Amino acid sequence: MIFMAGLLMLGPTASAQTDTAGKDSTTLVVADSTAQDSVLATTVADDELLAADEAEEEGGFHKQLKTKFIDGNVVFMSLVALALVLGLAFCIERILYLMMSEIKTKKLMEDIESRLAADDLEGAKKLCQTTRGPVASVCYQGLLHIRQSVDAIERSITNYGGLQAANLEKGCSWIKLFIAMAPSLGFLGTVIGMVMAFDQIQTQGDISPRIVAEGMKVALITTIFGIIVALVLQLFYSYILSKIERLTSQMEEAAIQLLDLITAYKQKHQ
Repeated sequence: MIFMAGLLMLGPTASAQTDTAGKDSTTLVVADSTAQDSVLATTVADDELLAADEAEEEGGFHKQLKTKFIDGNVVFMSLVALALVLGLAFCIERILYLMMSEIKTKKLMEDIESRLAADDLEGAKKLCQTTRGPVASVCYQGLLHIRQSVDAIERSITNYGGLQAANLEKGCSWIKLFIAMAPSLGFLGTVIGMVMAFDQIQTQGDISPRIVAEGMKVALITTIFGIIVALVLQLFYSYILSKIERLTSQMEEAAIQLLDLITAYKQKHQ
């Protein structure tokens, strides 16, 4: 009887322990699932924050540039921006003109030599007429006066070459003007900013760091933008000068070769 009573007491206890273990395992599974969901939610939130930060960084430069433009006094910053736009317009026009003026000078001189060797003077003239650029124009000028003396031909080529060189440099004076104007406008903004700061100090009757900082910010921003504009235009101007020097050198070499060809042609037909 005692043995049977013990079995009856152990049965409910074991069943209760089994139920408790099952409930604990279910609780653990639910906890793990909740933790995984929390981790996933955190990851998604981090990804969204990163995407928002990237979007903010992409539009941040333009926004900061606009803010600095407004902080630097719209009037003076507009003048600096106008100098940049006009200067770039002249630079682009000169670059396109110089690029269109470049030709294969060596091939042109070979073609002229072959036509003169074949006594095709008109063909040589027509070749120079239909070829773009100052080099071909100088050669045409020399061939146009081939009946004159060599000294007269040389003077004609020299004078016409000077005219073509002046055409290459057309508009460069405006670029130099805007290069000089940009930092000058920036320095003018600096002076105006300092005057504004002193006016505020006089009006408030107190040297406050905020008042001084506002005037100094206007002064420094206009100066920075003016110097940046001048540097950008100076880079384009230096490139333009290098192109002009190259074309001028090609004209000089072509003029020397043309004089030799004309001399040989005149000696041949004496």
